[in-house]
Amino acid sequence: MRTALMILLLAAAPALAQEAYDPSLDPKRYDGCVRAIPTDAAKAEEFAVQWQGMGGGLPARHCQALAQLQQGKNAAAALTLAKAAQAAEAQKSPMAADFWGQAGNAALLAGDARGAVAHFSSGIVAAGEFAPVRTANLLIDRARANTELKELKSARADLDKATSLAPTEPTGWLLSATLARRQDDLARARTDIAKAAELAPKDADVQFEQGAILAASGDIPGARKLWGQVVQQSPGTDAATLAARALNEAPAQ
Repeated sequence: MRTALMILLLAAAPALAQEAYDPSLDPKRYDGCVRAIPTDAAKAEEFAVQWQGMGGGLPARHCQALAQLQQGKNAAAALTLAKAAQAAEAQKSPMAADFWGQAGNAALLAGDARGAVAHFSSGIVAAGEFAPVRTANLLIDRARANTELKELKSARADLDKATSLAPTEPTGWLLSATLARRQDDLARARTDIAKAAELAPKDADVQFEQGAILAASGDIPGARKLWGQVVQQSPGTDAATLAARALNEAPAQ
């Protein structure tokens, strides 16, 4: 298996063995590196590091981070992606904001919510005012991290700004509704989940939250009905798992 993997990687990157580096082959190198990750992530990571040494730059760093994530090396991936973001900023690449966002999500996976906030904040600065949807998504991610830190005031400010910047994106309204429910602001929760449902009526996460808000409002039969729909219509999803748990814990009709 390892021999076959090395053949794949070397075929995708013939210039690595040569003294002169040909950057025009980087798309093939990246494709070969990424395709190798499910088979042998450790070897793909090794290749990406060697590629960086030859001048691989941002594509090599990104493949390295993906390989690290595949291996569960989330903290290492966050660091790799942060370095990629810094390099992208130095090159004035529009990818900087995306790399910061990926670094933040890797940090969240590593359990480092405070580090994630810092990465998302850097991404928001990099995105600037001319990419409202990208900025909104980073604000939503930072709100998630701040929620984990119990910095709910900061999370609320980010979600309000995100829904203002991208009012047709359902995720912002969904998370805003969830936060409002957790703060016992059920009127706000109902308003925001209605907007999310209007934009994404079949989304399992939205349907689960609709049920949670109904339950918090005292409508247990309505909540059970929605949760049952999530379990039946979206099997295997996180929302279905949460809905099944909620059904087991909620009083029977």
